Amino acid sequence: MSSNKERWGSRVGLVLAMAGNAVGLGNFLRFPVQAVNNGGGAFIIPYLVSFLVMGIPLLWVEWAMGRFGGKSGNHSTPFILDSMTKAKWFKYFGVFGIWTNLAVAAYYCYIESWTMSYVMHSIGRSFAGLSQLEVANFFTNYLDISTTTTGIPFEAPIFYVLCLLLNTWILSRGLSGGVERTAKIGMPLLILFGMFLAFKGLTLGTSGASPQHPDANAWAGINFLWNPQFDSLTNPKVWLAAAGQIFFTLSVGMGTIHCYAAYVKAKDDIALNAMSAGWMNEFVEVCLGSLIVIPIAAGYLGLDWVKQNAGFGMAFQTMPFLFENWGPFLATLAGVFWFGLLFFAGITSSLAMGTPWMGFMQDEFNWGRERAAWSFGLITLILGLPTVFLYNYGVFNEYDYWAGTVSLVVFALAESVLFAWVFGMDKGWREITEGADMKVPNFYKFIIKWVTPRSEEHTSELQ
Repeated sequence: MSSNKERWGSRVGLVLAMAGNAVGLGNFLRFPVQAVNNGGGAFIIPYLVSFLVMGIPLLWVEWAMGRFGGKSGNHSTPFILDSMTKAKWFKYFGVFGIWTNLAVAAYYCYIESWTMSYVMHSIGRSFAGLSQLEVANFFTNYLDISTTTTGIPFEAPIFYVLCLLLNTWILSRGLSGGVERTAKIGMPLLILFGMFLAFKGLTLGTSGASPQHPDANAWAGINFLWNPQFDSLTNPKVWLAAAGQIFFTLSVGMGTIHCYAAYVKAKDDIALNAMSAGWMNEFVEVCLGSLIVIPIAAGYLGLDWVKQNAGFGMAFQTMPFLFENWGPFLATLAGVFWFGLLFFAGITSSLAMGTPWMGFMQDEFNWGRERAAWSFGLITLILGLPTVFLYNYGVFNEYDYWAGTVSLVVFALAESVLFAWVFGMDKGWREITEGADMKVPNFYKFIIKWVTPRSEEHTSELQ
């Protein structure tokens, strides 16, 4: 008999934890860059189409599968999939839902640890008086474990271990006492920090223009993001990028949603809860994510610079330099808010990645939550150390591609086929709508069965 008797403490906590699972580093670092590189405002069109035909259906599918498995006491993807079909090989395919999370957490927690370190550096005013190049080099030196930015030997590995220890400790506190409590604190702070920085991005205008960048205009960055360049819509790569962003941002195809939903009571609503978590993620990504990095960078460095240099590293290599233009107090506050925002976005997602492993250990081997949590931390550490020590050799990028891109699409395709065609669409639709606090549009029954799997198949082919 499994010792796993976890339950969510409240509906608010469940929605915030699910939203926290979806709201991650990609909302603020990946989405703006994808938009800049894929037609600006035109990117929003395939992005919203992908959300409607893949994102929402997959959210309902994964919530329904998770709750269905939870009724039988299953809280990990291998056994959730096994409970839905007599074909035993689906159980083994469900290992994807554990492997993917371990592999993603291994490198994702490394990025998360950067944000912890940069909060400290912001408070310590490490970036004061540095040029743009020096701030960029600061990040390069931080990733080079043979150098140090503060006199702390092996600073990057130390913060990585600290980050994993924090994740593991929170997971050991349980679902309601650890994960849910963190989401209740982290998500409101994330939105508060984001609103402050978005307000600065909106009101910056041309005040940051300098002799070196006389054309700098924050509104030019906003306009570029929202003015559609319709010629890009004929480019398949733009549609692929949009679909990939939806997979990445909603955390579908990983098994985390299954496992969170497995702790929902049998008759509790999942339809409205899934929509609430999904739309909260979209609000954070589209409304807040698009109003911070790109507008502030365009406001000081000009839109042309942004188009040429938009990338993941801007968050660490450029933003601390730009914040220094606001004076010592606001620069410190903005640094703490920016990297604090990224930290909360990261940890609410990485905690979700630990849930499938913990559920498997508790259900299959009857482990207690503390033992399961610390085993997750240890395995993630072992898997993640190569991304730390061999970062400059491309190991980090390989993890991201195979675990964070390919595995997600493959698993999402398989689960949508299982749900609609093996488990059965009629039974699946009843599971989605049972106890629903909203009217689920009937046309989604057709979309889930015919459109979503085909869309995922095309996405996987283009990968």
